[in-house]
Amino acid sequence: MTKTFLLLAVALGFAASTAVACDTCGCKDAKHDEAHAASADHQHDIVDTAVEAGDFSTLVAAVKAAGLVETLKGEGPFTVFAPTDAAFAKIDKATLNSLLKPENKEKLAGILTYHVIPGKVLAADAVKLDGEEVETVNGAKAEIKVDGETVSIGGAKIVATDIECTNGVIHVIDTVMMP
Repeated sequence: MTKTFLLLAVALGFAASTAVACDTCGCKDAKHDEAHAASADHQHDIVDTAVEAGDFSTLVAAVKAAGLVETLKGEGPFTVFAPTDAAFAKIDKATLNSLLKPENKEKLAGILTYHVIPGKVLAADAVKLDGEEVETVNGAKAEIKVDGETVSIGGAKIVATDIECTNGVIHVIDTVMMP
């Protein structure tokens, strides 16, 4: 199985797992009107996509606590490696709660910006970077690895890819990366 085909299969699997959501943007809004759902160009920015997906509530809370909402709603483009709520659950609760406090805003922003790469990097491009380190927005580098059918960045497994947003793309990861 080729790496590109694998990533496409993972992306399709993610899309199938959100079948109750809008086919275009992933919205789970019960008031979604048919014209909105049928619009081929309907997309949200990175923050709104994460909010509406429903599996990133901890990430959204962290983005708010770090003061990064406006940045991630900005023009971009950005590539965001988004940890799920389950990924955040792997972090000790006391540590996570401490990071979300106002006095730790700068440290939290550093961790979150380690999950962002400037520009738009789709899955097909990412697999070509096997073994390379990419510079994240916080200045630290994260290594992309392709091992058989598993693609990872900074030690976090990429579990869904190419969630298109108006200002970039989201790839879902299973672990919170630490710079």
